[in-house]
Amino acid sequence: QVQLVESGGGLAQPGGSLRLSCAASGFAFSRYTMGWYRQTPGNQREFVATIGNQGNTNYADSVKGRFTISRDNAKNTMYLQMSSLKPEDTAVYYCKCLSNPVWGQGTQVTVSS
Repeated sequence: QVQLVESGGGLAQPGGSLRLSCAASGFAFSRYTMGWYRQTPGNQREFVATIGNQGNTNYADSVKGRFTISRDNAKNTMYLQMSSLKPEDTAVYYCKCLSNPVWGQGTQVTVSS
């Protein structure tokens, strides 16, 4: 059974940093492309970044140069290092295996002074 558990969210000041983690279980993590998405109230979930099984990455224009996605296949864990945070980055952040419909519970990120 696929399980994804996000953590690391919280309150950050504009210009600050946070590191999100996604612990995965129930599937062969190292074989699949993983992604981060985010959602604000009243809006659809939007793409943030993906990382392939070979480590190839892709980012939304809105986070390019500020966020870094990475993975540790030995730990079945994916990360999102977020820097130079902006108030518009405030959202619930979710991780997902792109080959599976299961979503994690999400972790709230709030950027505010």
